[in-house]
Amino acid sequence: MSIMFVFLGVIGTIAAWWLSRQRLASKPWLEVGAIDDAGASSLPAAKIGLGVFLAVVGALFALFFSAYVMRMHMVETNLADWKAPPLPGLLWLNTGVLILSSGALQWARGAARHREMEALKAGLIAGGVLSLAFLAGQLLAWRNLVDAGYFLASNPANAFFYLITGVHGLHVLGGLAALGATLAKAWDGVAFDQMRLSVELCAIYWHFLLLVWLVFFGLLLLTDPIRSESGLIAAICRVF
Repeated sequence: MSIMFVFLGVIGTIAAWWLSRQRLASKPWLEVGAIDDAGASSLPAAKIGLGVFLAVVGALFALFFSAYVMRMHMVETNLADWKAPPLPGLLWLNTGVLILSSGALQWARGAARHREMEALKAGLIAGGVLSLAFLAGQLLAWRNLVDAGYFLASNPANAFFYLITGVHGLHVLGGLAALGATLAKAWDGVAFDQMRLSVELCAIYWHFLLLVWLVFFGLLLLTDPIRSESGLIAAICRVF
């Protein structure tokens, strides 16, 4: 259960910091100046919606991670049906690709802030291409595991791996739809003031997906049967 509380605590801390920077608690009726100026800096509805959505998705993944760890520890009660698959080496490359994708979206976010359309387009395209490469790499990792005999129904460890990576991949795929719509706006010459929010929301979403993946990848490293033979890794697993 502790891994769930840690993950939720991290998500909650990030959400609180982010909301504090958006003047969510501001009182526009007390602002000095015109009505339009007073409300111009209020938190956009799209940001609030994204924040709520990410909180729900974060709680979902926290439950997945908690169930993963608890089910793994049930081996200690003579339910010796848990056999974690070996960690595909391709996941290291996929992790690096996802980091680059998140960085590309952050670059596009900065380009939107500085009104640099060409750099913005390049960042969006790079982020999308790298995200597609990440999904392709995940599918290839699945295929490698299946070819090695690690099927979905073989044991609970395999089922959790395919479930969590599959759900994460679906969220990346959904983000690509929003990214495509944002890229279409950039190509249509939409004003920067209208583009900035869309690009910022995409960047935030990608950073969140990266955080979720890094947490799960860390769990995989700790439970990898090759590495779990060391006393240090086993001790860390027992803490969680």
